[in-house]
Amino acid sequence: MDTVTLGRTGLKVGVAGLGCGGFSRLGLATGKSEAEAVALVKRAFDLGVTLFDTAAAYGTEGVVGQGLAGVRDRVVITTKANIIDGDARLPPEKVIASLENSLRLLKTDHVDVFQLHGVRAVDYDYAVETIVPALRLEQRKGKFRFLGITEGAARDHKAEMLSRAVKDDHWDTAMLAFHMMHQHARKAVLPGAMAKRIGTLVMFAVRSIFARPERVAAGMKELAAAGLVSKALADDPNPLGFLIHKGGADSLTDAAYRFARYEPGNDVVLFGTGDVHHMEANVASLNKPPLPAADRQKLIDLFGHLLGVGLVGAGPPKPPSAA
Repeated sequence: MDTVTLGRTGLKVGVAGLGCGGFSRLGLATGKSEAEAVALVKRAFDLGVTLFDTAAAYGTEGVVGQGLAGVRDRVVITTKANIIDGDARLPPEKVIASLENSLRLLKTDHVDVFQLHGVRAVDYDYAVETIVPALRLEQRKGKFRFLGITEGAARDHKAEMLSRAVKDDHWDTAMLAFHMMHQHARKAVLPGAMAKRIGTLVMFAVRSIFARPERVAAGMKELAAAGLVSKALADDPNPLGFLIHKGGADSLTDAAYRFARYEPGNDVVLFGTGDVHHMEANVASLNKPPLPAADRQKLIDLFGHLLGVGLVGAGPPKPPSAA
């Protein structure tokens, strides 16, 4: 596994991180047993994955804890806690209680990165002024090493929260959405993250959008109807087929992972799966070289202006707006 330094944390991790939420939740959401999910975590480690990202809301912390038993000192575990319940802001005591329950389920005395989960722009000041000071006390007790924040990309297409967060000194890591048809972080988030040496975790590199070519084709028609891409792309039954060629990508998902991995400022690309074979293919893609420069530039030229495509639900990409 190729490795990278996760920003100013100094943590050396594999470029491919196992995301333990998403639509699959390690297979638990698609009918797999807990034992199968544990085996998936173990297989990820065997493949060189050293960063495992979970959250209280995912219901997978117990599985991750079981799967990493015996190798805790060789991996990086990141987890998350919500700071709201519905629209109500949670007091620091509730967030700390979530952290402590995560430690119990993960069977560890600390997590490497504790993240505030899907923080809304409207709640950012509350997070900084009320939650962060309380968490610093827990950090000094050794319950977590570094503090991170993640965006709720489905409702914050312009990354308004993260564009503020990366200007501050509070955060050691940031989790952001970035993929071939949602590249907004290139200008809104990544320059600030690099300037502050904030480690980045990339989500939505594939998710449901690029897993099935027919979803891209359907979404392209919606985008063309909204005037956001050309009619020629909408009329093409395989609009991203130009990526698949000798010397290029082997598949759409292969292209998507490689595009995300080599964006300057992106550190770890997270992938989620409930299937061992898919996991092996994902790791292989993330270890490959960059896409050909011409292919990458074409993706930027065609889709660099789009916002929020594919960030909601499991269906075809949605065409909410242009940047």
